Amino acid sequence: MSFFDKVKEAAMNQFIEVIEWLDDSGNTILYRFPVYQQEIKNGAQLIVRESQTAVFVFEGQVADVFTPGRYTIEGGNTPILSKLGAWKFGFNSPIKSEVYFVNTKQFTDMKWGTANPIMLRDADFGIVRLRAFGAYSLRVADPAMFIKEVAGTNAHFQTEDIDEQLKRGIVTEFSDALGELKIPALDLAAQYKEIGEAIRAKINEDFSTYGLQVTKFYIENISLPPEVEEAMDKRSSMGALGDANRYMQFQAADALRDAAQNEGGGAGLGAGLGAGFAVGGQMANAFSNVGGQQGGQSGGGQSSQTVPCPSCGKQNTVGVKFCADCGSKMEVSKVPCVKCGAELREGAKFCSECGSTQEKAKCANCQAELAPGAKFCPDCGSKTEPAAE
Repeated sequence: MSFFDKVKEAAMNQFIEVIEWLDDSGNTILYRFPVYQQEIKNGAQLIVRESQTAVFVFEGQVADVFTPGRYTIEGGNTPILSKLGAWKFGFNSPIKSEVYFVNTKQFTDMKWGTANPIMLRDADFGIVRLRAFGAYSLRVADPAMFIKEVAGTNAHFQTEDIDEQLKRGIVTEFSDALGELKIPALDLAAQYKEIGEAIRAKINEDFSTYGLQVTKFYIENISLPPEVEEAMDKRSSMGALGDANRYMQFQAADALRDAAQNEGGGAGLGAGLGAGFAVGGQMANAFSNVGGQQGGQSGGGQSSQTVPCPSCGKQNTVGVKFCADCGSKMEVSKVPCVKCGAELREGAKFCSECGSTQEKAKCANCQAELAPGAKFCPDCGSKTEPAAE
């Protein structure tokens, strides 16, 4: 051995008297401590900090796992290493072993998201496509299992090295859980927390085989396709309008006001009225007052015809069956005047033509109603006097 090799070996032996790892990266999960020729000096000090675990690997097998604390590595106090033969030259000889430090802290703000939409059957919208994204927190729950199943012989293992594999597993479990829960799309936002907990439990069943554990799982957003969102917006708008008939009347009044303010708005006003009448009787009633006051011009110069309500006198469009104001029946029965024979509405007390009272005379003897001009009662035969006019 040359002089320089002896100096190098002496320096390495001095270096490995203290085995510790200070992590300043923030994303390192596993770090293999550099040991010269994998030989650890007998009596070396091992320092394991909080949120760390030190794992000794001898000839490819996990030998000892050290939790946070300070340890002196000597022959006899590492029974597994002794059994595996790491001390084959005696307790005063170096231990041939690899040392891995595993970061057991929580790795937060790790992102996940669906690369492609998830096809689901929804009770309200039928088949829909959902996209989702969020974040999760991860920690190493079983360091020995993690080294065996994931890290292997990597000297430096970071979250980026396993991020894509974890995302695929999360999206798979997310899709499966969302399909099993069968929550309507409109109710998803109200149950993000409950859905996240259910999905976290399913994810941990899969991740436990890697020695990993998801401590937190957050759903930030579940979005629907644009066309479904537009349908939801329309449904919300309809709900905000309330009574559709009142909204249509309000819109009709606005149209009349705008037409009255424009020059030459008569033709436009007539076209608007025509469209309103086509919608239905309710909108026609909304136009009745304005049409009666302004003369409601149409393309041919004809005015809208109205008739008063027989009960309240409110003007209504000709042809309507009930008053738009009081709801009374517009069509009434006609009866002739008892004197001149002019047509009067049923129940009229005086004739609008001759002014005669419409109350029929009664027999003074039996109170039976007498016909106009009758001289004798048709029931009892008593002589009567003509009814006073």
